Order: sequence, then structure tokens, then C-alpha cells
Amino acid sequence: MEKLLNLLINTNILLVTFTLSIFDKIYQRKIIIKLKELFNKKIDMVFDVGAHRGEFTNLILKNFSINNMELFEPNPKSFEYLKNKINKKKIKVNNYALGEKEEEKKFKLMKESSSSTLSEINKNTKYFKRKNFLLNLGLSSEIFEEIKIKTYDGLKIIKEKKIDKIDLLKIDTEGHEHFVLKGFQKDIAKIKVIFFEHHYDNMIIKNYTFSDIHRYLKSKNFTQNSKFKMPFRKSFEYIYVNKDYF
Repeated sequence: MEKLLNLLINTNILLVTFTLSIFDKIYQRKIIIKLKELFNKKIDMVFDVGAHRGEFTNLILKNFSINNMELFEPNPKSFEYLKNKINKKKIKVNNYALGEKEEEKKFKLMKESSSSTLSEINKNTKYFKRKNFLLNLGLSSEIFEEIKIKTYDGLKIIKEKKIDKIDLLKIDTEGHEHFVLKGFQKDIAKIKVIFFEHHYDNMIIKNYTFSDIHRYLKSKNFTQNSKFKMPFRKSFEYIYVNKDYF
């Protein structure tokens, strides 16, 4: 009986994920159009923070000429997938997260793995209950397990990898984006374009707001270039550009 329930849950997750992916492909065209306005067709260095299974990486590789990419993915299964599926010299895959500082943290592995997060989850929200019903058939509130991972700040990574500049920084970390940005400290000036996701639902306990991110980036000489509403989610994606480059 337990095996049958797990099969039903996994099948349901695949169906939900597949349906979302169809709408996401249409939505992603808008993002690519905007990025091509900023970069034409060539990007030197890309940081993909929260790479998951390479969805954004593959999208960028398909549409741009890329010299170097650094992928950051703390989920062990997603990391192994990336190592096996995205095997190119110009792409380096790192099995840790970026954050505000170097530390060990608890990471929630969601059954729908793209939603895995370092943030706390509020199980009492309507959004969580709806997501639990869609992904878990409403059978249990435990739609994640916890593991320990390492986080490193962007400043340390730039120094250790001897990186002069980052043309495109993409961040999709399910409620940890603000801390990733702050981790670059003074070296955020080396970033030309930042593309990040922000959740407006109250399921993820972020301890910051979008206004906090906006004020921080503005103080670092960035300005908002674009805003995109994600399909069927209480989430938006934003593009900010460094005024020293544009």
C-alpha cells in the first residue's frame, strides 16, 4: 500500500511539473528577449546560483555564446545530475550553496525538488496547504526532508576562483536571494546584470521583503530593468543592471 501511495505521489509531482514546464517555456521567451537586448548573443561569465537540474543553464546555452559558467547546487541528487548531464569544459558545477557567509545550514529537500530551500516553511499558510494537496495528494504535511549543507559567500568564491567580473548572476534560491546578494559584499560591483526570483507567498519565511532587496541593490549602483510575473505562482522575476556598465 505504501509503495502504491508513493507511486501515486511521484506521478502526481511529475504531472504538475510537466504542466508548469509548458507554460514556463512560453514565459521564458520574454526573459531571453530582454537578456538579448542587454548582451546581444555573447556572455563571458555566468553564475547560476540554485542551478537545480540545469534548466536556466540549458536555456542560456541554447540562446547565447558562453565562455564560462559556474553552477551552484547544494542538493546532492541535483548535483550528480548536473555532473552527468552538463559535461562541458566551460561549465563548473559546485555542490554547495551561496549565502551571506561561510557556515553549515539545514537545507530542506522538497519532494518537488525545484522548491528546495534554506528558508523555514510556514505549514499553516493556505499556499502551503494547497501545494501539499497538489504535490502530495493531501496525505501528509511532510513534503520535505532536511540535510546539512555548506554555504559560502560570493566574495570568497570570486577571490578563490580569481574571477574579474560576472556578466550575469542568476539567483533562484527559494527565499534566500537577499543573503546571496549580500554575500558578494564589495565585489557586487563586478556584476553587470542580476536576474533573480522573489516569492510573495507567505509559505517561505524569508525574514526580508522585496523592498529590502531593491534598496540594497540601489545602494550598490543597480537599477531595475525588467519585471516578470511567473505563471501560476505568487512569484516574480527581476532583472537589475549595474549602472557602471549600462
